[in-house]
Amino acid sequence: MAILPDTWIRERALKDKMIEPFVDSQKREGTISFGVSSYGYDARVSDEFRIFTNVDNAIVDPKHFSDSSFVERKTDVCIIPPNSFALARTVEYFRIPRDVLVICLGKSTYARCGIIVNVTPLEPEWEGHVTLEFSNTTPLPAKIYANEGACQFLFLQGAGPCEVSYADRAGKYMGQTGVTLPRL
Repeated sequence: MAILPDTWIRERALKDKMIEPFVDSQKREGTISFGVSSYGYDARVSDEFRIFTNVDNAIVDPKHFSDSSFVERKTDVCIIPPNSFALARTVEYFRIPRDVLVICLGKSTYARCGIIVNVTPLEPEWEGHVTLEFSNTTPLPAKIYANEGACQFLFLQGAGPCEVSYADRAGKYMGQTGVTLPRL
C-alpha cells in the first residue's frame, strides 16, 4: 500500500468529487487548520453535535443503542463535559475509490489538549459524512470549534481493487448524512 500525495488527492477531489466541499490548500487564518496537506486532507467538524449525557441513567449498549444518551446541539463551539465525549460529523462528504482505504488521525492541536478524535477506517467505495467521536480525557470541560480542522484523512492505495467493496456488501452506514448513531 502506498500513501497518496496532495496531487492525487486534489485530482480525485476535483475530477471525481471524492471530497465535497474541497479546500485546495491548507487554511489557517486564526483557525485550526483544514484543507489538503502534503499527504492527507484535514477535514472540518460541522456545527452539529450530540453530547453524551447520563441524565436518564442509560446503559451504553452497541446492540441496543438509545439516543437518550445524548443531547443535540447546533453550535459554533461545543463544550464536552469532563471525561465524556461528543459525536459530530465532517463538513465534507467523502466518496472513496474502490482501490483506496482511508485512515483518520486527530489533529495535534486537540491531542495536546487531551481531546482524542476517533474515526473508523473509510472502506473502499464507502461514501457519506464521516461521524467523528471527540473524547475529552481531561477532568475539565473541553471546547470543539465548528467549521475548523478536526482530523486528517490519509489515503492508502491498495495493490489493486478489492474483490468486495463496502458498496458491494451494502454496508449499513453507506450514504450517511448528519451525525449517525450506532446501527445493527
